[in-house]
Amino acid sequence: MTLAPAPPITAALEVKDLEVVYTVRGVDRAVLRGVSFSIAPGEAYGLVGESGCGKSTTAYAAMRYLPSNGKIIGGSVSVAGGDVTGMSEAALQRFRATEASMVYQDPGASLNPSLRVGRQVIECFTLLGQSKEQAQVSAVEALKRVRIAAPESVLERYPFQLSGGMQQRVVIAMALACNPKLLVLDEPTTGLDATVEAEVLDLVRALRSESDAAILFIAHNLGVIRSMCDRVGVMYAGRIVEEGPSRQVFDDPQHPYTVGLLRSLPRHGIRKTERALATIPGMLPLIGTDLPTCVFLDRCPIASELCRTVVPPIVPIGTAGDRFTRCHHSDRLGEIADTSVAVAITMFAPSDMHPDVLELSHVSKTFRQRGKLIPALVDVELSLGEGETLGIVGESGSGKSTLARTMLGIETLDQGGELSLDGKHLEGSTTNRNADAKRSMQMVFQNPDSALNRAWSVRRILIRCVTKLTGIKGAAANERVEQLAEHLRLTPRHLDLKPRQLSGGLKQRVAIARAFAGDPRIVVCDEPTSALDVSVQAAILNLLADLQAEKKTSYVFITHDMGVVRYLADRIAVMYLGRIQEIGLTDDVFKGPHHPYTEALLSSVPSVDGETTVRIRLDGEIPTPANPPPGCVFHPRCPRVIEGVCNVTEPPLVEVSPEHSMRCHIPLDELRRLQHGA
Repeated sequence: MTLAPAPPITAALEVKDLEVVYTVRGVDRAVLRGVSFSIAPGEAYGLVGESGCGKSTTAYAAMRYLPSNGKIIGGSVSVAGGDVTGMSEAALQRFRATEASMVYQDPGASLNPSLRVGRQVIECFTLLGQSKEQAQVSAVEALKRVRIAAPESVLERYPFQLSGGMQQRVVIAMALACNPKLLVLDEPTTGLDATVEAEVLDLVRALRSESDAAILFIAHNLGVIRSMCDRVGVMYAGRIVEEGPSRQVFDDPQHPYTVGLLRSLPRHGIRKTERALATIPGMLPLIGTDLPTCVFLDRCPIASELCRTVVPPIVPIGTAGDRFTRCHHSDRLGEIADTSVAVAITMFAPSDMHPDVLELSHVSKTFRQRGKLIPALVDVELSLGEGETLGIVGESGSGKSTLARTMLGIETLDQGGELSLDGKHLEGSTTNRNADAKRSMQMVFQNPDSALNRAWSVRRILIRCVTKLTGIKGAAANERVEQLAEHLRLTPRHLDLKPRQLSGGLKQRVAIARAFAGDPRIVVCDEPTSALDVSVQAAILNLLADLQAEKKTSYVFITHDMGVVRYLADRIAVMYLGRIQEIGLTDDVFKGPHHPYTEALLSSVPSVDGETTVRIRLDGEIPTPANPPPGCVFHPRCPRVIEGVCNVTEPPLVEVSPEHSMRCHIPLDELRRLQHGA
């Protein structure tokens, strides 16, 4: 008896030869150039590439969420066999309500801040036809489904009363209300801490297995894509240039652009003293640029005349039929030179030859909120040497940004604390500091858009900073700006543009130039690369390392990217609930033994190299500083808690080895045995 062949599986999402344009000043400018891919039910597909390559436009086109000036001019999108591109407005509303959902990068922007969470979640179910009573029950079950404890309590809160991770869980719960066949995730973890990111990713994995939904996952974190997605498409200038199983693409890239992206990452524990990071020369072409042949042509190190005259074909890789590259010269990838170069940066080493530039002694900061005292910093002791980079890591709410603002004098420290600059007393408030002290400490923010005047040219912004910080005026100030721009790899043309005319990487260079306008002794960097593509991030990290080597500037570097902090920092301080839990030389902190909190942070980081570590899960969220736990403040979440000790007595910060201190009751040898089996 011959069995009939199984019917073919209908793709949950199928995109065929999709072409999208944006109309700008009456001209149609190409954004997507014949994009094709499919996702099976229960499969996760990742899209990666630099900002502006068309990833989000692809997602919006799949949901028919394009802005008013965007339109599909060719190709098709189908979900579960239904043609999305041909749907009427009424059919499109039903499609979005019952078959597909989207989760955006910023959960705060997806929730109405003036409405309680419950009202917003309940509305998702009433729109599906449920009664108010049924929707109330469904809302509670939806929050339970995304692993939210005490869902009834959460439904009564406003979005601002929830952490970023909790907000993202609520948004995912709302997206899953209709049990969608397609779930689109557009940078859903970019603004989250490593531990919260890991929890959200675990949640998506679990929900995927439960619902059999297809997932389109967009991210610039390649480690997240590798850990989450079965297959990946590498997109450049509106075209997928390589596609295949995630493990194969990241371990053995077959397109020059993929090679460039992966070489831009600080991988395998590389440090700034070993090599400068590789970068991709040039910039992504502007939307609408005429690209008749290979879209990567102008930045490709192995491009030939053939690439200029003939559109590269789709070249299958292997015999499985699940991988391809779009390149004439995939057999010549070995000729691509590794542009990461050995550097002569000397790692900072504490000694009498490197005096401390900044010292913090018994620094605390207490806020008063609604009559309650909120201790944001508790007895912090820190020093920063000349030419040193001190990395500050920890979850949101741990006190990192408050510490930075206290150093800068934006927040005034409590009585009993002491700040000193070059061994001399430093006033706690910036308004009381003299001009030299103000010039000595500058800041680079996460979002350069919020720090730069959009109405001014770059030249005017920098001249104003030079004049204000140094007193230099007129032609001399302009000359200094041009010298500063040359150091920061900004051209004279860039100086005469406005920030809105620059890419994200160039805007961050301007922000760094502004910080260096007065030759500061210390620059505080608050997540300066978190919103940047990996190729731009590499250029900024190289720039910071070069400036430090040349000018002996000290950095305080706040980040939740453990790979970046490992590359750039000489020492790392790990903060939790306003306290330093561990501080030491970078190699010591990463190699361990670690404080249990550091151990959990490191175990939560997804690796683009596929390295696996046992994930340390932390129960609950970081407690409120207004009511800290007794004993060790980390004990309610600590997987290695010693009952009767950790919950009774707060451990002091003690030196466990040279230049390495920790706040933990567990002896170092016992931590080593628990964490390394030795």
